Amino acid sequence: MSGVVEEVAAPDEPRGEPSAPLRRNRDFLMLWFGAGLSMLGGRLSVVAYPLVMIWQGGSTIGAGLVGFAALLPTLLVQLPAGVLVDRWDRRRLMIWCDVAGFAAMGSVGVALLFGHVWLPHLMAAAFVEGGATIFYRLAERAAVRNVVHPKHLPAALAQNEARGRAFGLVGGPTGSSLFALVRWSPFVATAIGHALALVMLLLIKRDFQTGRSDEPRRLKAEIREGIGWLLRQRFLRAAVVLVAATNILFQVMSLALVVIIKDSGGSPAAVGVISVVSGVGGVLGALSGSWWVKRLPLATVIILSFAAWTLLMPAVALTANVFALGALFAGMTFCGAVMNVTAGVYQVQITPDGMQGRISSVILLVTSGANSFGVMGAGFLLSGFGSTPTLAGVGVVMLLITLGAAVSPAIRSGNEIRLTGEADGPAPEPEPAPEPEPGAGRRDSEEI
Repeated sequence: MSGVVEEVAAPDEPRGEPSAPLRRNRDFLMLWFGAGLSMLGGRLSVVAYPLVMIWQGGSTIGAGLVGFAALLPTLLVQLPAGVLVDRWDRRRLMIWCDVAGFAAMGSVGVALLFGHVWLPHLMAAAFVEGGATIFYRLAERAAVRNVVHPKHLPAALAQNEARGRAFGLVGGPTGSSLFALVRWSPFVATAIGHALALVMLLLIKRDFQTGRSDEPRRLKAEIREGIGWLLRQRFLRAAVVLVAATNILFQVMSLALVVIIKDSGGSPAAVGVISVVSGVGGVLGALSGSWWVKRLPLATVIILSFAAWTLLMPAVALTANVFALGALFAGMTFCGAVMNVTAGVYQVQITPDGMQGRISSVILLVTSGANSFGVMGAGFLLSGFGSTPTLAGVGVVMLLITLGAAVSPAIRSGNEIRLTGEADGPAPEPEPAPEPEPGAGRRDSEEI
């Protein structure tokens, strides 16, 4: 894979130099703030689900069932959502997601206001909110390159990454504090966030996708096309597999941190402090992402991030000091955020606009779907061996992943990729779209 494919300019935005800085792009700011409010609301509700069931419903089993319902869309909805994000009007889809989220969370708020907790209702609301969130995030990610100038794409995606990490940082304590204040307030706040996000979507003038010249085909055929396209991307395919492996290790790290704090006589508050410091590291990494994009090839960013994790992960076993642990986890999240921005810019740039949703959904399913295995394995490993041997093993596995990335021809091909907001070299020839199934509509063209 040589060079970065030529980006598609956003509608009504000529190529060449942008006419105004990103901070004056009204449509992007509306999209950024609206999606941020929706994302923050979702974080508030996720934190509040178990609190409702345990404090008001008195059921830990119920808390587990609600959590299961909230995560179930990741398995059931992710791939179909990618197809529909590419097939339907993205702005209209995001509007309906906000409507669904407003109705679901508003109904929970009203029920709690009158003192009612009904497990099937809360599970249904959690499933609707979780499914709407998946559609919304895929549609927003696909829409970004259509509302910003190509040269602003790295900065735009860096700001999106920083927003996600910052809201994830404040969402947890805010949600629990609101619940402690008034039990229905986290859900009402989430509903208000959806309402405000909907208003901002209605104020955006630009289209969220390029024109479509193809006819919809069967869902399975379009999912298969997205998977096939990703499998043909040598560098991206290898990077996704390696990142999925590191995500499993990070699940082990998270549980090991709790064990270390408990065994050293620390309190749950210490875990919260470390989480806050770690989150700050992620925000700083995201904010600096566009700076790294301009200076280092993509493969170098990935290999250096892996190398840093190889050093930082086993070092967690060497201390129980809260501030030292916070610094180690902050370093890990800093590298992860930088890598997310650079890899995200590359993926958005090379993916045809009509496949943005599908490709993002496949990548998220592979990288996040492995997390459950990490959590399950972490419990067995920590129970059987303890935190120090387990973290030593994590360090060994991370070293092998780093060495594999360093010698992999597929990953090393990314050294030819420099993401500066525009292609540095000639774009590779577009890959032909697969033949549609008999009787299905044919793609007349592929936009690269």
